[in-house]
Amino acid sequence: MRKTDLSGASCPIARSLSDIGDWWSLLIVRDALSGMTRFSEFQRSLGCARNILSARLAKLVERDVLTVAPASDGSAYTEYRLTEKGKTLRVPLVALRQWGEDHLFDAAEERLSLVDKRDGLPVARLELRAHDGRTLSPDDVETRNRSDART
Repeated sequence: MRKTDLSGASCPIARSLSDIGDWWSLLIVRDALSGMTRFSEFQRSLGCARNILSARLAKLVERDVLTVAPASDGSAYTEYRLTEKGKTLRVPLVALRQWGEDHLFDAAEERLSLVDKRDGLPVARLELRAHDGRTLSPDDVETRNRSDART
């Protein structure tokens, strides 16, 4: 099945998925956010074929999510480092993580936790907020054309 190019879609979700939406790419970003930088580290963590990993890393570099740099230890290897654009993917990945925790795990099932580095306590739940700070439920929002939205 051929992948449809959604890079020109009017929907920001469709464009985002066109850029970084396959699961390997999101898992690479997850691992990069955890400090992985080398091809071998990503391959060991993900267990995917070298050609798939190479293709996904190249696409993430092309899309300015990752950059390639000489190894920080001075070796002949290269490292993949998150760009500022790549680092901002932490928030949607935390939202996806929290959704998974809510819907895909049994209460007693073991899982990884996301904690604040400073104090080791769990990260607070993400919330949708209105322009005035009110917490919004999923039923409190709708999608509109930009020309229809109030400014």
